[in-house]
Amino acid sequence: MDFKLTGMKSKLLVLIIFILLFLNGITQPIALHPYNPHYFVYDGKPTLLITSAEHYGAVLNLDFGYKKYLKTMSDEGMNYTRIFTGSYVEIPGSFNIENNTLSPVTGRFITPWKRTSEPGLFKGENKFDLSQWDEEYFMRLNDFISEADKYDIVVEVTLFCSTYQDASWERNPFNHQNNINGLPVLDRKKSNTIYNGELIDYQKKMVQKIVFELNDFDNVFYEIQNEPWSDDPQKATRILWTHDPATARWTGYSETASKASLAWQKIIAQTIVDTEKKMSKKHLIAQNYCNFKHSLEEIDPNISILNFHYAWPDAAWLNYAWNRPIGFDESGFSENSDTTYLRQAWSFMLAGGALFNNLDYSFAVGYEDGTAKSDAPGKGSKELRAMLKRMHNFIKAFDFIKMAPDRDVVFHSPGLISQALSEKGKQYAIYFSGKPSGFIKLDLPKGRYNYELISPYDGKPLKKGFTTHDGGIYKMEVPGFDQMAVLRILNQK
Repeated sequence: MDFKLTGMKSKLLVLIIFILLFLNGITQPIALHPYNPHYFVYDGKPTLLITSAEHYGAVLNLDFGYKKYLKTMSDEGMNYTRIFTGSYVEIPGSFNIENNTLSPVTGRFITPWKRTSEPGLFKGENKFDLSQWDEEYFMRLNDFISEADKYDIVVEVTLFCSTYQDASWERNPFNHQNNINGLPVLDRKKSNTIYNGELIDYQKKMVQKIVFELNDFDNVFYEIQNEPWSDDPQKATRILWTHDPATARWTGYSETASKASLAWQKIIAQTIVDTEKKMSKKHLIAQNYCNFKHSLEEIDPNISILNFHYAWPDAAWLNYAWNRPIGFDESGFSENSDTTYLRQAWSFMLAGGALFNNLDYSFAVGYEDGTAKSDAPGKGSKELRAMLKRMHNFIKAFDFIKMAPDRDVVFHSPGLISQALSEKGKQYAIYFSGKPSGFIKLDLPKGRYNYELISPYDGKPLKKGFTTHDGGIYKMEVPGFDQMAVLRILNQK
């Protein structure tokens, strides 16, 4: 996947392939764009994945009305959602999340495996038989993906997750006291490592079953594990605790997974690839690396998407040379304000990101239309989703496949922090955050430019016009604005 097609012959070949597939009624899953693999192609179109979505429990929580949820997402312009499979679940009160979709009420947690008649650890919920599939689960999973497909919503299927707390481990199917399969006593932190004994055999079978069930769908990609650094972590980068209100950045230390976790993740990725070898469709695989940022030293060749949580813009451009889409896969645990998460979305996407997922707590059981008022370590609302839709439309209006991060175009912007994408000399998308000082200086080639400074909150122009520039530093007067503004510049020649 480490390639980039160039030249007219390559472009013509790709176009011919797309036409032939279309004429023969053959569709392909979401993939890396052949001209620019930092972005996706889906249904034959350049694609960004941008959403504000529920807390991953849409399938495993039997009380969650996913049909209304997916219709709401589509109506409000979201094109992506993330689900957990049931290999991990939370309990009421986990992480102080009120109305948590990932914490079904007792008796309403469904997984890939059948339950037995023998009581387990958590409030009398019965044990699982990891050798028997629950067909009701797979009917629900298939129906969810099918419903999402109807709305052109891409689904990230996260196969596994770290088990952060002993209390949640008491409800986990992999806990030896919650299944009848004779698994040994296991430290929860080793359940997703190569030191999990016979459990890995059941995990691989689960992966094979899910991949088999979903192979026909185009609107799916797989993520191996959510936050693997929480299992037996190995500290990678340590920095001082600071917070910058202008960018909503907070820093502590990022952690990458241990060697035992990475080896296990490689096995799971290979299991996906091997399962699909004789199948008609091949799906992308994502790996979740760390919080904040990290310059990745090595990538498994089977991995196509590089995911970060609470990601800085730096995570995108530090890893740009890997020629893969880079995702801001989860937000939260910052200021309880929609503005914070809107700021994070703009700064990440205009740093070269391809995927943004705000963890939206306004979706809950009974509030699948996204109107819940939830007490949780994050935010989400109809208003935020409307602002994210405007951001998505802003970027899509460019020929963004031809653009790349540009760290030179903003020569000087006192009081402001910026991120920019450009096709140098032709098209520029620049995001500013902070307190404007009345002007910015841009380094632009010679040209006649059409520009528009826009408010990310409502999409209304703050300033617009034309200018003829002889090349070099161009000083632009800018009006005052509230924390954020975005600038579109197009060369009219």
